[in-house]
Amino acid sequence: MRGMNGMNMQQMMKQAQKMQKQMMAEQQDLAQQEFVGKAPDDMVTVKMNGEKKLLDLQIKKEAVDPDDIDMLTDLILTAVNDGMKQVDDATKQKMGKYTKGLGL
Repeated sequence: MRGMNGMNMQQMMKQAQKMQKQMMAEQQDLAQQEFVGKAPDDMVTVKMNGEKKLLDLQIKKEAVDPDDIDMLTDLILTAVNDGMKQVDDATKQKMGKYTKGLGL
């Protein structure tokens, strides 16, 4: 029985290493994807990658009102949060199969 346990442990380690390589490949793939977050009427759009780095920010001139900076701030926050939610959703979809059952 002892030899069998050693064999199972070796197989488990190989499986774990294989899964780790797959996870890393999928994380790299995710990091290279681009996500576009938008505010209503596309007044503000942001582009970010899967690592949540902001790559681009576009603001329509109609969104810029010197007397209402709060509105512009809200539009930027909405667009950024929309982009981050897309990254989070894609991450859960891709990586969820690895973390399922681990309580992560």
